[in-house]
Amino acid sequence: MIAEVQNIYRSRDLLLAWTSRNIRGRYQQSALGWLWAVIQPAAQTAIFTIIFTQFVPIDTGNVPYGVFSYVAMVPWAFLASSLTDMSGSIVYNMSFVTKIYFPREVLPVASMLARFMDFGIAAALFVVLILFYKIPIYPAGLLFLPVILAIQLLLIIGLGLATAAANVFYRDVQSLLALGIQLWFYASPIVYPVTSVPERLRPFYFLNPMAGIIQAYRDVLINGSLPGLYFVPSTVVTLIIFIGGYWFFKRVEYLFADIV
Repeated sequence: MIAEVQNIYRSRDLLLAWTSRNIRGRYQQSALGWLWAVIQPAAQTAIFTIIFTQFVPIDTGNVPYGVFSYVAMVPWAFLASSLTDMSGSIVYNMSFVTKIYFPREVLPVASMLARFMDFGIAAALFVVLILFYKIPIYPAGLLFLPVILAIQLLLIIGLGLATAAANVFYRDVQSLLALGIQLWFYASPIVYPVTSVPERLRPFYFLNPMAGIIQAYRDVLINGSLPGLYFVPSTVVTLIIFIGGYWFFKRVEYLFADIV
């Protein structure tokens, strides 16, 4: 795997060029352009805020529900949009796959990096919310933020590579992925706090890697604490998914040109 990572590094110019191409293609002839990166999570947050503060109130402690929800919605939107783009990246670029040799993982990883820009733009609105609601920032928590982001990136890459490879053989993978993302949304603490989950079930609940990642974002950004032990099983599962997804992708990579 180290050799493969080095191979991708040597192809970094291609990776950056493909990332730029994905960004330009998505915003080309779009009136709102990069604002869509903010509109989607902000609109979802606004809807859930109305529902869970006016109709079905949810206790989020001293944290306004809009902030509570948005801090989870941004990383979730990053994951969902990245996996959707990555799953079709090989099939949609079949002309390059069949004619030119390059590390095939460049295509799905470039799709993720293009969505990473959206993630950064949407995160800027969170800073505005923090300032508006005067939520204190804890430097110790911010130091742990790159670790949480790195774990999430590994999760996205592992799942993205696996689904991109599987989609070459079975084109209904994207439909199954869309369904899975919807179910996964409600299985993660995005619109509700972890305290809503029965304590006896939480060890199993945090086997869902996004549960630990989202809770870790909340802890370091709005709760003023470092991630607890719950982050350990989420990290372990993420590493297994990353290694397994990468291994599967490289295991079947040589078949892409023939099947596509």
